[in-house]
Amino acid sequence: MITLIFLIVLVIGCGKPENKENDLVQMKTLDKTHSVKPVILIHVDSLLSSAIDEGISKDMLPTFKFLKEHGQYYKEFVSSFPTMSVTIDSTLLTGTYPDKHRIPGLVWYSSADKDVINYGTGIRDIVRRGPNPFLSQVFIDLNNKHLSKNAPTIYEDLAKLGLKSGAVNGIIYRGNTDHQLSFPSWLSAPTSLPEAVTVKGPDFFTFGAFSNPLRGIIDLPENATKHLGLNNEYAANVASYLIKTGQAPDFLYVFFPELDQALHRDGPSHMKKVIEVDQQINGIMQNYGSLDEALRKAIFIVAGDSGVSQVQQRGDNPVIKLTELFQNYNLNTPGDSVTEQTDLILAANERMTYVYNANGKYSNRNIAERLSTDKRIDLIAWKENGWINVIKGNNLKEMRYKPNGAITDPYNQKWTLEGGVEVLDLAWNQEGNTVEFGDYPDALQRLSSALNSHDGEYFVITSKPGFEFIDKSNPAHQGGGAHGSLYKSDSLIPVLIGGTEHRPRSQRIVDFKSYLLELIGHE
Repeated sequence: MITLIFLIVLVIGCGKPENKENDLVQMKTLDKTHSVKPVILIHVDSLLSSAIDEGISKDMLPTFKFLKEHGQYYKEFVSSFPTMSVTIDSTLLTGTYPDKHRIPGLVWYSSADKDVINYGTGIRDIVRRGPNPFLSQVFIDLNNKHLSKNAPTIYEDLAKLGLKSGAVNGIIYRGNTDHQLSFPSWLSAPTSLPEAVTVKGPDFFTFGAFSNPLRGIIDLPENATKHLGLNNEYAANVASYLIKTGQAPDFLYVFFPELDQALHRDGPSHMKKVIEVDQQINGIMQNYGSLDEALRKAIFIVAGDSGVSQVQQRGDNPVIKLTELFQNYNLNTPGDSVTEQTDLILAANERMTYVYNANGKYSNRNIAERLSTDKRIDLIAWKENGWINVIKGNNLKEMRYKPNGAITDPYNQKWTLEGGVEVLDLAWNQEGNTVEFGDYPDALQRLSSALNSHDGEYFVITSKPGFEFIDKSNPAHQGGGAHGSLYKSDSLIPVLIGGTEHRPRSQRIVDFKSYLLELIGHE
């Protein structure tokens, strides 16, 4: 998403919008007499535990090593699903899966709008649809319309408690305080964007050059060559300023986007950007005087959002072209309207895709069998008559399940299971009525949530490790990295916590908001 905003800027022009924010007034109302530690969450897009472990073993990551040795280190926190940042961040900040927060993925079809929602897969989508849908969906609809009002964010909860919060470049930011996203004339004039949009956010809020309350106070990298401020250096400098000036709120969310871009290009073995992240986190913490002092005066949490799977090289045919698989079906093309003649709508999220049965011409079974002919497809799932059906691609092994049964999973969720549970790599103890997860962490709840995340009749399909989906608008990552699927390499993330002995009750991102609320204002 952030890279795509940058590309649009290069096409249309460059410049800085006028600063109209007064967030520091909000921060000056902080009660500086209390001794409660601020909680600072640094969210690093696509941070991997394998990279942390390698870097520590080779003495390349001194800050991560310090946090590991002086705090808590969890290697296998379970992310949301699909494992795409916009869905994961919504889960983290609302404490719900997409069946509640209603952000199904980076790409999905809205039956209400009769349009494919795409928060930013690549420049080809912009060429096909034009810039207006992307800009309005990212800057206006995502937080103001699509994110469910019935799923309050941590910023909204903290405001009710009388506590201050801040978000630095987070893509999910809805709160109770009015802010302006300002767009210069070179961007608003040729597009549908107004010169400014009022949004609700936390007390302190930045979104790169579009909302920079520190403009004129400190110099931040926010020009076109720096992704208009949506970069790690900008985020680190803002966090450093707030700490240095004693204006860090009770909870501060800081988003680092750049590692994800490097891993898409190079794959999960990439280390250079991880080393930079380590140095940037060190710089933030040093504003307290030392790393030890940082953990005495604040709680620091560093977390990834999704894993990354290696995509095979081009010669290994790693790209599943859904348009070719369904070449005899009438498919919706990005930018075209959905009509009664549209058989299928495709919404590819790298290693996961929503396939919508638009007009009912073909039965769900027919579509599932067509999908199963491609040996690179891993899971094929859909809802029918109150059950969730799951087929293992290429061998037609099948199971089905539904919530509210006698079988209990490790998170105390109840299920009814039938068929070959090896499809989801489940270990079912029929005597004890329990089930354990294998290659697909929290598979039953996460898959069910995706299949109930928005209206419509659709499939959830995922690719086997080494492969990914594309339609006509998605970039491919041959030889690099991708995520999106339910598989463990996409789903398990690292979390490091320093400055508190209080431990999370579970290792799932969906439960992390409640843990943060326990910490904020109480440590």
